[in-house]
Amino acid sequence: MPELSRTARLDVLVEGYVRMPHVAGTVSLVRDADRVVIVDPGMVSDRDLILAPMRELGVRPEDVTDVVVSHHHLDHTLNVALFPVVPVHDFQSVIEGDMFTRRAAEGTQLTPGIRLLATPGHTPQDITTLVGTPDDVVALTHLWWTEEGPADDPYSHDRDELRRQRERVLDLATLVVCAHGAPFRPGPATVR
Repeated sequence: MPELSRTARLDVLVEGYVRMPHVAGTVSLVRDADRVVIVDPGMVSDRDLILAPMRELGVRPEDVTDVVVSHHHLDHTLNVALFPVVPVHDFQSVIEGDMFTRRAAEGTQLTPGIRLLATPGHTPQDITTLVGTPDDVVALTHLWWTEEGPADDPYSHDRDELRRQRERVLDLATLVVCAHGAPFRPGPATVR
């Protein structure tokens, strides 16, 4: 696999949270080469929480070229339709409009600085988006809800696989943008 280019720009548009009954997923914007990628456009209390930061960054919904969903829970997919019909990447396919093209996510290189990895853990269908920025290799992932874990993800069907995938991502990433909390820098105390 080619080395990840360090040319991408990452902006976290919405920092996710779980404060039952309120849930929001982390929504990110990644720009590299000629691609404008939204990762996990899911549940938020108001769609303008996604659109307003995009406007501030000079990005319009119609500028988006790709959407990536880490898995198919509503808190990560609910707002896909905010964007034009563009390729939507998941663990097994690329969907554009009504066209379904089967393709495994593992190793898919969207741009020199954006790569998809199959990382089953939270669900068997999870993927992680690796982003090479000038400062970091960033993992946008649901392997961690927050920096604290949970260590035993209540949705995981295979705790050992979750551990393996966490280790794999920690070997690659210097920054983790997790699904429902603030980004964090992995260290010895990071939940595995």
